Amino acid sequence: MANAMLLPVLLSFLILPFSAMALTQDFCVADLSCSDTPAGYPCKASVTAGDFYYHGLATAGNTTNLIKAAVTPAFVGQFPGVNGLGISAARLDIAVGGVVPLHTHPAASELLFVTEGTILAGFISSGANTPYTKTLYAGDIMVFPQGLLHYQYNGGSGPAVALVAFGGPNPGLQITDFALFANNLPSPVVEKVTFLDDATVKKLKSVLGGSG
Repeated sequence: MANAMLLPVLLSFLILPFSAMALTQDFCVADLSCSDTPAGYPCKASVTAGDFYYHGLATAGNTTNLIKAAVTPAFVGQFPGVNGLGISAARLDIAVGGVVPLHTHPAASELLFVTEGTILAGFISSGANTPYTKTLYAGDIMVFPQGLLHYQYNGGSGPAVALVAFGGPNPGLQITDFALFANNLPSPVVEKVTFLDDATVKKLKSVLGGSG
């Protein structure tokens, strides 16, 4: 009986610091002159309205690159006001035929809102490796759960634009193709872990700037 009564008391003490923080601190604008930590950036001492405003997503990204796509972020590094709030945003521009290859965001789920064009998008579950795919048009949204492999590509005849919301101030990004072929991981190792032949691995390393 004593243990049963003790548990709610312990839980109350665990919750109390977080409740106090929520009540006494409205926000914590990032001090980008300091190092980031697992708990976020330290709070900036002097805050202005400009810390809660960001105009960077108004301009289209440069899609003249290998994947014909550009992501313009409004993460904590560009938008200090989102520090500690569990949110961030980005703009996605994809030229005709462009693609955002399979990638993951280890620290946040993603909500994609298409504002222009046609985007074919999907993600793959981690258990049964089941693909979930949809063709998205202007006004459509799709969610991609945290940490799962997903992709977007332009399936239309004109440019595609989307606004993206993330459930974290710094969602992180790892693109599978670049992780495998844009570094110095030895080709024999890549061949073993991907089941690709030597010629294909070396070709992809050449295209993506890898070595080894």
